[in-house]
Amino acid sequence: MRLNITEPSLFFDTGSMNVTLVVITILEKPYVMMRYGKNYTGNNRFYGFCVDVLRLVARDVGFDYILDLVPDRKYGAKDPLTGQWNGMVEQLMKYKADLAVGSMTITYARESVIDFTKPFMNLGISILFKVPSTPSTKLFSFMNPLAFDVWLYVLTAYFCVSITIHAMAKISPKERSNFNRSSKYFVKYLDKFTLRNSFWFAVGTLMQQSSNLKPRAISVRIVSAIWWFFSLIIIASYTANLAAFLTVERMTTPIENAEDLSSQTEISYGTLESGSTMTFFRDSLIETYRKMWRNMENKKKHSTFTSTYEEGIKRVKESNYAFLMESTMLDYVVQRDCNLTQIGGLLDTKGYGIATPKGSPWRDKISLAILELQEKGDIQMLYDKWWKNVGETCFPRSNTKQSKANALGFDNIGKYFITLPYYRR
Repeated sequence: MRLNITEPSLFFDTGSMNVTLVVITILEKPYVMMRYGKNYTGNNRFYGFCVDVLRLVARDVGFDYILDLVPDRKYGAKDPLTGQWNGMVEQLMKYKADLAVGSMTITYARESVIDFTKPFMNLGISILFKVPSTPSTKLFSFMNPLAFDVWLYVLTAYFCVSITIHAMAKISPKERSNFNRSSKYFVKYLDKFTLRNSFWFAVGTLMQQSSNLKPRAISVRIVSAIWWFFSLIIIASYTANLAAFLTVERMTTPIENAEDLSSQTEISYGTLESGSTMTFFRDSLIETYRKMWRNMENKKKHSTFTSTYEEGIKRVKESNYAFLMESTMLDYVVQRDCNLTQIGGLLDTKGYGIATPKGSPWRDKISLAILELQEKGDIQMLYDKWWKNVGETCFPRSNTKQSKANALGFDNIGKYFITLPYYRR
């Protein structure tokens, strides 16, 4: 009769033994970074968020570790043609490492060949794009508060009302006569509401200015009162919207979400090669994401996929390119570069975990340690340390508490000077 042991951890107590584990990682700010000075050797070469998490976990679980980089500098993805894995996943599958630590996403495909601990950070996929530049001020931009068709309607109403006032004054005898009390006769006057004066009366009302022309006939007064009320509403609406145009910078973003990105051809987009984001688009059943994957796959590989996050971020800054990346990394970049921004929300939800080979006795122990660190707030304090360092973050002017309305310069109001008449003697 043979004894079958199904739980390898029963052979030893990992908390009391002097065990040294081989841990592989990949360089990625701010998760894992390297010091290149001659004075740094071994584990001291590495620093960052994940390095701090690993140190706390090793302290609580009770093991030592040797930290090194994965040879091919990849997280791990399965080749759909050969079925072979690469990156840190391959190293764990071949038992060349005991743990893999970094910004490694827990996915179904990876979970089927290796094990993951409880996630120590939750995230999703989002779109990194550069902040659109403010459009240059045009000469006739003071007409922007009202749409072009509204201006046409106002001009048409102006002509119609002026002609109507002139016609009604022409056929109304009261506009050309007046009762003289001293002589007790009607005295005829010249017609004041000529066609030219009618146009002048209407434009004076529109500009909220009085004139010597005073309608006497009831019909002319009714038309004038309606025109006055119309002018009041139009001028009030124009003034209110003009204030918004002068004080608020309106930036036109060419894309607002993933649907906009997939339905256009001017902006190219891509993601990290051999990463979970690439796998997400490749295996997705949602039509929008399938369309984006076909677009990325049909283009040249070097113009769509990047080998590092730094390469993708640089491409966003220098060209018309959108980079699909994980939200935690995106937050880190955006908080340090005010020329970059996040477009839309998260496309999915997932988490980062510490990877182990299948059946590793360290998985459950590390998971318990991660849960304890989360409950005590240690991981949140590490996040604040690496993401919200005041000395490294930028502060957009529009989001600061001290921001005030900017003074209007000549670029804002200089165009109004063209409305002033120019006289020559």
